[in-house]
Amino acid sequence: MNHEIDSSAHQRFSSRLGLLLSVLGIAIGTGNFWRFPRIAAQAGGEEGAGAFLVAWVVFLFLWSIPLIIAEYCLGRASRQGVVGAFTTLVGPRYGWMGGFVAFVTAAITFYYSVVVGWCIYYFVQMLTAPLPTTTETAMASWNELQGSIWPSVCHAAAIILGGAVVWRGIRSIERVNKVLMPLLLLTVLFSLVRALTLPGAFEGITYLFTPEWSQLANPRLWLEALTQNAWDTGAGWGLFLTYGAYMRKEDTLARNAFMTAIGNNMISLTAGVIVFGTVFAVLSHDMGMTRPEVLEIARQSGPASTGLTLIWMPQLFARMSFGKLLACIFFFGLTVAGFTSLVAQLELQIRVLVDAGWRRARAIVFILTLAFLCGVPSALSVDFLGNQDFVWGVALMLSGGLVAFASVKSGTVRLRREQVLASGEDLQLGAWWDAIMKYFVPCAATVLLVWWLSLSATVYAPDDWYDPFNPSSIMTCLAQWGLIIGILLVFNQQLAAASTRRSFDLPKDS
Repeated sequence: MNHEIDSSAHQRFSSRLGLLLSVLGIAIGTGNFWRFPRIAAQAGGEEGAGAFLVAWVVFLFLWSIPLIIAEYCLGRASRQGVVGAFTTLVGPRYGWMGGFVAFVTAAITFYYSVVVGWCIYYFVQMLTAPLPTTTETAMASWNELQGSIWPSVCHAAAIILGGAVVWRGIRSIERVNKVLMPLLLLTVLFSLVRALTLPGAFEGITYLFTPEWSQLANPRLWLEALTQNAWDTGAGWGLFLTYGAYMRKEDTLARNAFMTAIGNNMISLTAGVIVFGTVFAVLSHDMGMTRPEVLEIARQSGPASTGLTLIWMPQLFARMSFGKLLACIFFFGLTVAGFTSLVAQLELQIRVLVDAGWRRARAIVFILTLAFLCGVPSALSVDFLGNQDFVWGVALMLSGGLVAFASVKSGTVRLRREQVLASGEDLQLGAWWDAIMKYFVPCAATVLLVWWLSLSATVYAPDDWYDPFNPSSIMTCLAQWGLIIGILLVFNQQLAAASTRRSFDLPKDS
């Protein structure tokens, strides 16, 4: 292992626009277009999904935005990746916590790249094949993809393309996002305008925003709302911490956190409007189905609705003027959205190895190879992908709690004063942020997780909650989390030592 200084560790974002578009690239991804509509469909009641949206917005302001600020502070204060930041700012005993945060993101990356591969496949399909005009044709296309080798091939392509961007470091990531993010936002606007003009779309949009208040008593709803908000924004993944290490001293932290998180969630709502409007327009208006029948089909679009967006969006474009062109643009944009988030995920893992003394080129090759091999099971089985999304999506609660712990242990008042308030151009972040980090985030993660685990064992699945091979049992979560935490604890000393091995030429406040 070579411990020479790697110049990539010293890079900084060149402009505020480049930083903003890059962190939007973290937040805006398939979590908005692929995951948000399907989770809303799964969490919605017979009357509507509005209760889910209420819980989702609550966690935006009490979970995601405060955690993004914390990640920025920890990253810029340490100028290191996730493991190095925990080891340096919190203490060597806690290096395993940074390792767990990094692994949760890595585990998500393993199947996330498969979803990006699906987007690549559909983009090529939009270019080369006729648009599906019926639900049966669209379903057949989805099933044909899942029964072929193409998910593995496209998964490999996504990994290779991501590696090409991260190879040259943060400046390359910045340049790519300056081009791709505006293009993505333009495609979303086109799709929204058309979806709103479909006959019958308003019924789907009404369903999305109609609250069924009794659902707020269901802990599963709050769990889904929290994990989806973390998925939407990237809060608690360590991604903003990693990019924070490349931020300049004059870059604003709190302002960027608010703009990124709120802008991202607006994109998710837009995606929900587009997908729900299209589903109801096709099934309810065109085919005369009742609401229960429409909801049943939406919830069965692949395991856990994994195919919802990919099945229904092509049918939207089949009903548009210039639909073929717009379909190509949309799926290119969807690929871009997933790709920019994938790049951030790969950079997090690469930075951990660079901090440990690895040459960047060697770290990239290792991470790309690992991501491909560990993603193959998800490429071969949508059921396996659904299990991994469940296990590591819920684990984002643990990651968020660990980030909050790191900020409290490092001193929230000191971080706020030195990293936020020191800039006269940033928002004047108040003591409310300290309180959220100290009390709300740890308590919310603990209470919600214990509440959900106890009800899952006694009410939801009393007969098989203990079966780790049941893909939706609580034991499959506990077993996988426990295995990783156990390994990290055993090797904590070596992990902490390796994470701080890299020395930096630049001072911490550079």
